[in-house]
Amino acid sequence: MKYNFKGIEAKWQEHWAKHKTFKAKNDSEKEKFYVLDMFPYPSGSGLHVGHPLGYIASDIYARYKRHKGFNVLHPMGYDSFGLPAEQYAIQTGQHPAITTETNIKRYREQLDKLGFSFDWSREVRTSDPRYYKWTQWIFIQLFNSWYNIDADKAEDIVDLIASFEKDGNTNVNASCDEDTPEFSASDWAAFSSKEKQEILLKYRLTYLADAEVNWCPALGTVLANDEIVNGVSERGGHPVIRKKMTQWSMRITAYAQRLLDGLKKIDWPQPLKDSQTNWIGRSEGASVKFKVQASTLDSALHPESETGKGENCIEVFTTRPDTIFGTSFMTLAPEHELVSKITTSAQKAEVEAYVEATAKRSERDRMADVKSITGAFTGAFAEHPFTKEPIPVWIGDYVLAGYGTGAVMSVPCGDQRDYDFAKHFGIPIPNIFENVDISEEAFADKEKTIIANSDFLNGLSYTKATKKIIAELEKIGAGKGKVNYRLRDAVFSRQRYWGEPFPVYYDTEGIPQTIGEKYLPLELPEVEKYLPTETGEPPLGNATHWAWNIETNNVVGNNLIDHKTVFPLELNTMPGWAGSSQYFNRYMDPLNGDAIFSQETINYWQDVDLYIGGSEHATGHLLYSRFWQKFMFDKGLVPVDEYAKKLINQGMITGTSAFVFREEGTGNVISKGLVKDKKVIPIHADVSLVNSSDELDIEAFKKWQLEYTDAQFILEEGKYIVGREVEKMSKSKYNVVNPDEICEEYGADSLRLYEMFLGPLEQSKPWNTAGITGVHSFLKKLWRLYHSGAEATFSVSDIEPSKENLKTLHKTIKKVEEDIENFSFNTSVSTFMICVNELSAQKCTSRKILGPLAILISPYAPHIAEELWQGLGHTETISHASFPKFEEHYLVESSKEYPISFNGKMRFTLELPLDMGKEDIEKSVMAHEKTQHQLQGRTPKKVIVVPGKIVNIVG
Repeated sequence: MKYNFKGIEAKWQEHWAKHKTFKAKNDSEKEKFYVLDMFPYPSGSGLHVGHPLGYIASDIYARYKRHKGFNVLHPMGYDSFGLPAEQYAIQTGQHPAITTETNIKRYREQLDKLGFSFDWSREVRTSDPRYYKWTQWIFIQLFNSWYNIDADKAEDIVDLIASFEKDGNTNVNASCDEDTPEFSASDWAAFSSKEKQEILLKYRLTYLADAEVNWCPALGTVLANDEIVNGVSERGGHPVIRKKMTQWSMRITAYAQRLLDGLKKIDWPQPLKDSQTNWIGRSEGASVKFKVQASTLDSALHPESETGKGENCIEVFTTRPDTIFGTSFMTLAPEHELVSKITTSAQKAEVEAYVEATAKRSERDRMADVKSITGAFTGAFAEHPFTKEPIPVWIGDYVLAGYGTGAVMSVPCGDQRDYDFAKHFGIPIPNIFENVDISEEAFADKEKTIIANSDFLNGLSYTKATKKIIAELEKIGAGKGKVNYRLRDAVFSRQRYWGEPFPVYYDTEGIPQTIGEKYLPLELPEVEKYLPTETGEPPLGNATHWAWNIETNNVVGNNLIDHKTVFPLELNTMPGWAGSSQYFNRYMDPLNGDAIFSQETINYWQDVDLYIGGSEHATGHLLYSRFWQKFMFDKGLVPVDEYAKKLINQGMITGTSAFVFREEGTGNVISKGLVKDKKVIPIHADVSLVNSSDELDIEAFKKWQLEYTDAQFILEEGKYIVGREVEKMSKSKYNVVNPDEICEEYGADSLRLYEMFLGPLEQSKPWNTAGITGVHSFLKKLWRLYHSGAEATFSVSDIEPSKENLKTLHKTIKKVEEDIENFSFNTSVSTFMICVNELSAQKCTSRKILGPLAILISPYAPHIAEELWQGLGHTETISHASFPKFEEHYLVESSKEYPISFNGKMRFTLELPLDMGKEDIEKSVMAHEKTQHQLQGRTPKKVIVVPGKIVNIVG
């Protein structure tokens, strides 16, 4: 029988599905091992060959662990809420659920063809109400919790209320809003119900607040930072502006230090840990308050400056409080709340124009732009806390509202950007640190003496100067020592339809209230239009049946809203990262309708042992999910506070794009070799229209891009040769390769082996379809090892293996096991090739060799391995067969093939035991018939024996 990969792969895929071969048990006596892939968003374009790279690697490891006797959980699901399906709904009117279901079917079909050992009985979809019921449930737990800094954990809001009733908040050390007022127990008792709820919102771990957000007018929604590329939306390339909106936020900042500390105990890639460390951005320094001089304010615009009411202070955080005497101006972020309060009438027009212009730039653009210098003077002055000298207050877009306090004390004599700003706008630069290096590098030595034009600092070391400044600030009430974090609370609202609804309604006074847990899930309503309403409300504003009846505890028509028993529901939906922040735990018990998971189940599976996914999620999903896990740990829901022990970021498979070159001015399309010095615009061409010699099918290209129907193609030697460039494999670059086509021509096992063979898992590597033929030829050679004759009859014998057979097998076992444990899958493929070549040369047919070999290759090429295993007479799947045990003694040499030389010329070889002594070696050599033939009856003068190396007979 020939190697019919199509029939074999279809047969075993059907077998695995029918027998639920890879279904994991929650009550197994085996040791558990949990292998997880970042679940995909099911797009309409389906998978290309770059997508399965991580899945193949995780599948190899999952299969290997089953062979090692583990109870393996290897689930798969879909991150099925999101903007693309909603945008398609806006364009076509088709409900996102229909689009999503179609896309999921396509993904499932493709994934099944690749032979993955997923436990599909545990599939989750974030858009399934049975799943997002528990996302809503976690939101409610967060809403009903606060962070106790003294206990360093989240606690129930009921306990906080009890503390308020007893002592007010003076003894409460909590993570809360900066503007939270102090109050006594009697104050609390006197507060109205609304005032109490507003106070509690300042403590809740999920809360409503005004926040600067990335607003995309074209998409009608807020975007996360990782959804913006080069200042425009990743989806559609639309402009994004900064805008202040009332949003739901998550108080992730409460967990900043624990998120940093947790990185020390998880085996995650160091570059990713560095990304999270930098994103959290812990720094030590001082919080300093600069009073805005009321006398400098315009009384017409700021009447409070005349009455003395409402003193304005600019608070800054600095890691270098020792430079405070070098402050010559203040810079506020254009979005800072004080800008409108302190700007004078003379500067009002200029400041408002600058603020408007800045709103059109994303935070990332502003952070990346280190060259341009822009700003505007507010007309106001602040007072230096020590010298009492007036300091001009400017605004500049290099200061961000979301970083620190949104204000900086600018020290031109010690900071390059402040210096450039001052020089550009002609701000005086007094140098109190003349002849003193105050760079971070210079202060690595904390005991270095400072010589400055200040009585406060002269002769002090950096450490002592910093302590003295902080002490003096605290003494005069102008500041204090502080640990600051770059991390901001996470905006949790999206103005979209296709997302998890918030389980929130608004009471008579407009205060958010959560619906009862037992009434979850709160399902998405039907709407006629998926765009925001004409009045600017989110798409759920189009729903006519979106109100909550607190008596019947169900959704009712909007027309019944009376603000007594029927109230309006929240119109925003949750962001994409909501569902992905807890899916790894839900996989453990996905069919449980009564709890997010049972305690018995979570205590068995504990956490993820191996997680594989992209590094692009470092400061998004991978940070937010750690936050949620720590919160759930605080609430006693999970046994560990880090959910994934080991994480691997797979590299990407790149594609070789093709380009045609359109000449500017003429519109001619010029072949690559003729471009030379001509001004041309490279245009992507679909790689399917280009052959292996880089020759473009011109007529097919014209049909594909009708605008080039009448274009003149300038050829070289009668051919149009395209340009080539290695880029990220992407549908937009027309360089994708469909895995279905590869499976059709070469089979899934060939694809799996080839993707691993391309190079180390963590590195990016280019795809070249031509290279897969070598791997496919190897599989055919493997097949022939188990078959013989023209009819390819299965011909494995019970003959005992030779020493060479055993040596080949065991060095393969050793190398493959080491490779899998070290995730060096590419070198395993090479090892298989060497093994099969050696066994073929040895004409090995022994069952004791070929049986273990089938198991070794099973994680990589499971279909052919199953077929060979069945051919060996096994009735059970190979998936749970024990991994072959390496026995080192088969690799230990027991004999030596000695070269036998006569007068320095090697004449023949003789195999002798390695432990044979010098005299016995000489006797054996001299007695050999070939020695006697060489000597022809002569007696040698000398016999030189070097044990383990050589025998030389001198005649």
